Amino acid sequence: MWLLIPLSAVLVLGIIGVFAWALHRGQFDDLEREGERILQQEVTPVDADQAAARPLTKQS
Repeated sequence: MWLLIPLSAVLVLGIIGVFAWALHRGQFDDLEREGERILQQEVTPVDADQAAARPLTKQS
């Protein structure tokens, strides 16, 4: 008990600190944009310059 109570208090303070940091950095400012982003049709390869240079191979 003497170890668990202070350890849990430190854990709760750490979680509150991470949440406050995320709020300060603007993590929760625009929640709608990420929901709409997955519905858009823009398809860009991750490595566009490398994808054009690599030949397509068939998998068997």
